[in-house]
Amino acid sequence: MEEHHSYNPLATYEFAYNLAKTAKKREIYTLSGDLGVGKTVFAQGFASGLDISDNVVSPTFTILNIYEGSLPLYHFDMYRIEDLDELVNIGHEEYFYGDGICLIEWPEMVIKEIPSNAINIKITKSPEKGDDYRRIAITR
Repeated sequence: MEEHHSYNPLATYEFAYNLAKTAKKREIYTLSGDLGVGKTVFAQGFASGLDISDNVVSPTFTILNIYEGSLPLYHFDMYRIEDLDELVNIGHEEYFYGDGICLIEWPEMVIKEIPSNAINIKITKSPEKGDDYRRIAITR
């Protein structure tokens, strides 16, 4: 496990940006953390690292947003998934095994569908270290 520490949103953004610069097609990144922990900031930095200039937002109601950059980014938000059939209906395997990179928020909602080779990122707060502190743990 790798562990990184961020003390402000810009540092979280920059960390994600640099991580994306090393990403390869067909990689799957899961992104876990409580509401308000900075998953959207992370996703924005990650997208920027893939040369995506679009405004990146969490696809909470659409489940999937697709962005074009140096590699396609398939940005999933599984928060509102109530049934795995919803995931099957959008053809998730086409994206999981496609020519882009998947970034999956709230993967715990569909954990059985996440491939075992996914790179797992968990962002947590520690209020005693300050309001903006984030611990970013990566398990490969």
